[in-house]
Amino acid sequence: MLASLEPEVLPAARTDQRPVALVIGAGFGGLAAGVRLGAKGYRVVILDKLDMPGGRASSISQGGYRFDLGPTIVTVPQAFEALWTLARRRMADDVDLRPLDPFYTIRFADGSSFTARQDVDAMRAEVSRLSPGDLRGYDRFMAESEARYEFGFLDLGRRPMHRLWDIVKVLPKFAMLRADRSTYAQAAARMKDERLRMALSFHPLFIGGDPFNVTSMYTLVAWLEKSFGVHYAMGGAGALAEGVAGLVRRLGGDLRFGAEVDEITVRDGRATGVRLTDGETLRGDIVVSNADAGHTYQRLLRKQPRVRWTDARLKRTRWSNGLFVWYFGTAGTRAMWPDVGHHTILNGPRYAGLCRDIFINGRLAEDMSIYLHRPTVTDRSAAPDGCDSFYALAPVPHLGHEPSVDWEAEGPRYLDRMRWTLEAVMPGFAARIAESHVLTPADFQTRYCSPYGAGFSIEPRILQSAWFRPHNISEEVRGLFLVGAGSHPGAGLPGVVASAEVLDRLVPAVQPAR
Repeated sequence: MLASLEPEVLPAARTDQRPVALVIGAGFGGLAAGVRLGAKGYRVVILDKLDMPGGRASSISQGGYRFDLGPTIVTVPQAFEALWTLARRRMADDVDLRPLDPFYTIRFADGSSFTARQDVDAMRAEVSRLSPGDLRGYDRFMAESEARYEFGFLDLGRRPMHRLWDIVKVLPKFAMLRADRSTYAQAAARMKDERLRMALSFHPLFIGGDPFNVTSMYTLVAWLEKSFGVHYAMGGAGALAEGVAGLVRRLGGDLRFGAEVDEITVRDGRATGVRLTDGETLRGDIVVSNADAGHTYQRLLRKQPRVRWTDARLKRTRWSNGLFVWYFGTAGTRAMWPDVGHHTILNGPRYAGLCRDIFINGRLAEDMSIYLHRPTVTDRSAAPDGCDSFYALAPVPHLGHEPSVDWEAEGPRYLDRMRWTLEAVMPGFAARIAESHVLTPADFQTRYCSPYGAGFSIEPRILQSAWFRPHNISEEVRGLFLVGAGSHPGAGLPGVVASAEVLDRLVPAVQPAR
């Protein structure tokens, strides 16, 4: 029944008399917000400076190779399926989502490895192989991960947290779950083997958090992976973004690319629309910013008085790490390196020391840890026949440290060190590189308007989460709402899509005309 529906605009969405919702940014937070607002009866207009939807999940193509620039996996597919349901479609009709097995393999400096899978017995066998004495601790860790998932993800992460009472009334639960512990401390309390401590605590790095300082609530990711698996969208994250963009259009919305917002216009303390960098002004009944929360307050509201999110406060804020990402395509390598799967994590010789250099010292270290993505293991469309597409991502300091890294000078040297590190895993790969592209924190700052080039906006420490994070309903300007990585509940695809679900609870539906 659902599949038989025409994929164009629903009849109810063809009127242009509906209240207008202007959405700044076509990242997944903005796209999901566009679907939910369209389903509520708003005429949605999404504006983005790039030439395609997806934001940090956009892609580039070079010489027949496709490189996903940002997120590579989907861990909570039902969050996206809910958007298709709102548009009376099935996700499977538009997006081919493939479960991955294994999820990823972690390679340690001592030559050992740990492979993560959804199967419980397989995971317990991996733990036993590395450290038999830690099996009971692992079972306890997973039970505690489930409790944090139910409270942190299903409850707090999907409802508004803009009133002080919202956080006060859950403080006893935070205390009971030891939210004061870091993710590493939580893993260390259950595991004796340092390799397992890393394998069960590193996940905050993929949402911009220091595992040695971010709250143990984020150990919920272990249960999330176990419950729903890890998936890859064929055609890359950009294909998933195009699918959600199609839902926005189906509900009568519009997406304008190459349209950079310079300012949110305000009258009598209420958002009235936006002004683009070319001078064009657009009016809206509400404005939703999927731009970085720091950019929203510091740049887009620069002419407005602010009480909470002042420039001084934003300067004191702890920001997420930066990212150095090398995208490269190799020729004639499809049958090479069979032990390098879709996702590989190369853990450097220092775990705690490297995290301290990245987040605390702001120092570009000689060593590195690398997340290596090889999508052609699953999706041959990412490269020419017989070839491979890769990206290698290393967490690095953001640009706000003093002194900051001069990437124009340090970039080529860091790339050489990354190449040397990867040679140990894929011998001879450098001689087969056909295409290459690099993004540094400086590029994140210009391409995505990310303060300090931070890869994931504000770091998700305990006093920068929930009520302490920028709210989904702005406390500075009426009629302004925020979604995306810098707002509640935080970064990562599940987080930014959930921010639109929170928005859904804050914005009233359009009342039909009588």
